[in-house]
Amino acid sequence: MKELAEVRTLRVNRYMIIDDEPCKIMSISTSKPGKHGESKARIEAIGVFDGQKRSVVHPVKHKVHVPIIDKRNAQVLSLMGSDTVQLMDLETYETFEMPIPDEYKGKLGPGNEIMYLQALGRKKITRV
Repeated sequence: MKELAEVRTLRVNRYMIIDDEPCKIMSISTSKPGKHGESKARIEAIGVFDGQKRSVVHPVKHKVHVPIIDKRNAQVLSLMGSDTVQLMDLETYETFEMPIPDEYKGKLGPGNEIMYLQALGRKKITRV
């Protein structure tokens, strides 16, 4: 799910969509309006799921898509090999499988609680 927001309302550490990828905004710099134009904002962001750096330049009155990021808690049910984990959401009791990010390999075990985020139909483990 996503919604529209003006570029001037965006803030650092919030999220926006660049190239159909939810990105966390790292910096925003604005330029002064020119003789015939309006001020522009240069936004530097990092992709939430792929970790790629992206930058865009838009007029401050331009509307961009902002993803609705859902931060949730889950419990580890079982490890499926060394790179997949089976989780149960602690609110909805839905069970699902998810790849284990490299930084959490070896740190997960059955019964552990983790935090994950969900955006645009994709999920990622963020905290153990």
